[in-house]
Amino acid sequence: MDSLIYPPYLSEGDEVVILSPSSKIDKSLLKGAQKRLESWGLKATIGKHAGSAAGKYAGSDKHRLKDLQEAFNNPKVKAILCSRGGYGAVHLIDKLDFTVFNQSPKWLIGFSDITALHNTIQANGFASLHAPMARHLTVESAEDACTVYLKNILFGELPSYSCPKHKLNHKGDAEGILRGGNLAVFYGLRATPYDIPAEGTILFIEDVGERPHAIERMIYNLKLSGVLSRLSGLIIGQFTEYNEDLSLGKDVYNAVADLVKEYDYPICFNFPVGHVVSNLPLIEGAKVSLKVTDKEVVLNFLC
Repeated sequence: MDSLIYPPYLSEGDEVVILSPSSKIDKSLLKGAQKRLESWGLKATIGKHAGSAAGKYAGSDKHRLKDLQEAFNNPKVKAILCSRGGYGAVHLIDKLDFTVFNQSPKWLIGFSDITALHNTIQANGFASLHAPMARHLTVESAEDACTVYLKNILFGELPSYSCPKHKLNHKGDAEGILRGGNLAVFYGLRATPYDIPAEGTILFIEDVGERPHAIERMIYNLKLSGVLSRLSGLIIGQFTEYNEDLSLGKDVYNAVADLVKEYDYPICFNFPVGHVVSNLPLIEGAKVSLKVTDKEVVLNFLC
């Protein structure tokens, strides 16, 4: 069990480009993210079409792909910050050329719809960074914990995370490769070349705006297809912006708990990752240890 290849960590003066591979964004948030990155001593540029709009998207497929491919192909670019999620990254993933990226890999940063790009980069053998995007970097203070964690990871300082216990947790210790992200996006790539392997994986999931029965249905897919039985660990993040109508006769966490109760690997609920301010940066493709006790949950990056 080995971690994927880490792109080089950043140094002061390195170039980071801000792109919009999915939905359109307020241009002020692009400027805000640029300012934050520059405060870290980085050279931050904004992609040509990052502030564009074509319906709900940040420009046409052609324009969004052009920005992303140019960043992939530029050896001076050391990291790519995706400005936001929404929808649209799936339009691009089968058109990306990794020929140059393979020789000069760079960190891709983002979450939500950007899960599609994380899966694609992992399929090509590289780690990436599930982390806050432009709005967070603009709105939250320089001392915000997740902002500081993001900066530290980019500069090579790996964190150790701990969070409180939850009554639904399964105690245990495990090591594995950390993979996952937005449940609906991950689910939409099942049985494609961009699916992720279950064996040896510590899977983390989160989602926004999904109705409880839709979340349960996606978890059922992971269960019935054998994915859940082959994991090394499971991290249940935040499910937000939905109506808790109890149509399942239970809340979302209890619905998920019922589906995973038979597994003897560590499982934690209410981990701080998702569409919330406390959205801890996670290295997709990293080898990690997950320890769930009756007092806390600890996640460590092992390399």
